[in-house]
Amino acid sequence: MSATFVGMPAFPDAAKAALADSQLRGNLAHATGTIRGKRAQVVGEVSEWEELRLAGAAIKDNTLHHLDEHLLRLETSLTERGATVHWARDAAEACAIVAGIAQQHSIDEVVKVKSMATQEIELNEALAARGISAWETDLAELIVQLGDDLPSHILVPAIHRNRAEIREIFLRRMASAGRPAPDDLTDNPADLAGAARLHLREKFLSARMAVSGANFAVADTGTLMVVESEGNGRMCLTLPEILVSVVGIEKVVPTWDDLDVFLQLLPRSSTGERMNPYTSTWTGVTPGDGPQEMHVVLLDNGRTRALADEVGRQALRCIRCSACLNVCPVYERTGGHAYGSVYPGPIGAILNPLLRGVGHDEQLDSLPYASSLCGACFEACPVRIDIPEVLVHLRSKVVDAHRGHAPKPEAVAMKAASWALRDAGRLGRLERFAGTAGRLLARMLRRSAPGGRRVLGSLPGPGSRWTTARDVPAPPPESFREWWQREGGTS
Repeated sequence: MSATFVGMPAFPDAAKAALADSQLRGNLAHATGTIRGKRAQVVGEVSEWEELRLAGAAIKDNTLHHLDEHLLRLETSLTERGATVHWARDAAEACAIVAGIAQQHSIDEVVKVKSMATQEIELNEALAARGISAWETDLAELIVQLGDDLPSHILVPAIHRNRAEIREIFLRRMASAGRPAPDDLTDNPADLAGAARLHLREKFLSARMAVSGANFAVADTGTLMVVESEGNGRMCLTLPEILVSVVGIEKVVPTWDDLDVFLQLLPRSSTGERMNPYTSTWTGVTPGDGPQEMHVVLLDNGRTRALADEVGRQALRCIRCSACLNVCPVYERTGGHAYGSVYPGPIGAILNPLLRGVGHDEQLDSLPYASSLCGACFEACPVRIDIPEVLVHLRSKVVDAHRGHAPKPEAVAMKAASWALRDAGRLGRLERFAGTAGRLLARMLRRSAPGGRRVLGSLPGPGSRWTTARDVPAPPPESFREWWQREGGTS
């Protein structure tokens, strides 16, 4: 069984560990920089890019406002075309449905198209617990799976690995999962891709059941769509006799005309391409062509919770392009594992708390603070999700959720500041005391900083956590009030 995000520490602790990994930072900087450059080039070719962003946001918002109607239309269209529709309230129900279909057909091995929804519900682990092996066929997902690792990026799950590391994983682990890697395997990308292709070919040709997600689901026709770059999805969607698709309820779009907008936005924002190499669509069951049994699992798993949040519901516009990750200065330095979820980066910092709620898990409550609020994510988002706005909104919800409990140091400090600032005389006395204490401390700890500035050294006690990464200016010889009185000012 592969690793899971269960038990991950809160973001500050996970980020601190990640920042100490220079190899990780190097891998991330190179990969995100490359993707940013490609995206900027192809987006710059589209003169009406901002109009497309506005259109994408409007379509998503209108669909979400009438989500119940569009989902029922999607169910009808799918059923009319021979698919079986299942509704799953949470991860446990969704996993039980997929496992039940496999067990009904005595299947102990399935192949998978890259799918964030199935990772979200930890489908692979649930199937393994029932004796069913699930094999990832996306190259990056295969690297993660064989390395008993965790995904760290929405688009490129193995972005934290370099070529040498991938070669070692293939040589060490491929044989235990099927066809071994060639003994003379190099770290040349073409050789690595070739080894994966040979390894996966056996899986494609032997699997009787495939599991996919969907980038979009068209309500009018019951059509599901997957966009990808390698062709592995096309193999999974056409060769096995049974196809099960796990689809988040927010993935529905009303018509093909609506879909047209997103097929211009998604590839440019994700892979920096004008069009994905493989755009696969499937509509129901066709006798003698492709899978002869099709199931669609419509997944909630917290999405209706997010929909009920008037500020946060815009996160459900997300088309999983990962553009926000590639421009985020926090993600670029900490990587995806620090977020403790398959949804990392800025979108993960809002989507995870929205789907699962706040106030009951330290790790979830830390995510809205995993941002500098610089706004780069909003500028990059193809559907204009105002991530900084939602982050601030969620921070307030985290604070509200902890009211009535033992106050945190931050809350105590704010109450003390409120008490001091309410009374001018009280504030003046505290300023005199603080100035005297600060100057005494400065004599003990003062040191020179670049530019001749005088700063405090490492503060003792709780203050040490602040000064390990910051210079604290030494207190001035006198306060503003003292200077004002000395100069003859009047209150």
